[in-house]
Amino acid sequence: MTVNGARERASYRAAATDLIAVADPEPVPDHGEVKGEQIPLLIVFEDADLLVVDKIAGMVVHPAPGNWSGTLVNALVGRGEELAEGGGPERAGLVHRLDKETSGLLIVAKTEIAHRRLSAAIAARRVTRRYAAMSWGHFTADTLSVDQPIARDPRDRKRMAIVSTGKKARTDFRRLARFTSADLLRAHLFTGRTHQIRVHLASVGHPVVGDDAYGGGGGRRLAGLPPKRHFLHAAWLQFHHPVSGEQMDFRSPLPDDLHRSIAQLGESEDLYADPDPLTTFGFYTNPD
Repeated sequence: MTVNGARERASYRAAATDLIAVADPEPVPDHGEVKGEQIPLLIVFEDADLLVVDKIAGMVVHPAPGNWSGTLVNALVGRGEELAEGGGPERAGLVHRLDKETSGLLIVAKTEIAHRRLSAAIAARRVTRRYAAMSWGHFTADTLSVDQPIARDPRDRKRMAIVSTGKKARTDFRRLARFTSADLLRAHLFTGRTHQIRVHLASVGHPVVGDDAYGGGGGRRLAGLPPKRHFLHAAWLQFHHPVSGEQMDFRSPLPDDLHRSIAQLGESEDLYADPDPLTTFGFYTNPD
């Protein structure tokens, strides 16, 4: 919707002389079926019960308005494997999600029992998810815990915000390296709210580098990031197998765009020559 040719907030009060234009909504496809597509995926583990995907940045996880194709679920359906029904056809197999521009590890359930047990494990905080994040500015200490509720931003429904009536959300941060203009962090999720890490870092004045939605998009050239990309990567995932009970441990190295960015922010070509800067900076040691 536009008012006099410009977009306005939902709270805008129309005047009698305003010219209001309303576009027809995007047609909604049949929710009973998700079209399978032949989209390459990086599968780091797979058995009869589940698989773990290393998602690329720029891929939406499941179909929704504006993204009915090209998603991770479209790719999973296109593989022809059985998937747990989960939350419906559009979320087939999904146990948790990652934002579009966040890369890294994601669990997918193939069977209903795997989906049920993994979902319960996440709710009980028995699935450990740690992210590599770069934030603008510097923490005053090497560790920080943000325990603030999150809900839709009442002023902008496309964003999330700290809202007193929102759902409980906690993220623990540990600084691994301090560069000239930014800190390299390990973020440990205790809950899984939409945009949680991004909102929590923005709330303390240190938004994720490259995050246009929450105030971290400035200085993109300084960070050496491509358009729309933010520095957030789901690098470490630990959980017990939902059927065998075996301890599972998966680690994803920084993708090339973030590898280049860390070298640029660290002002050191040696960081790009290092095949695994996360290990170098102790990401996988001294766990929270």
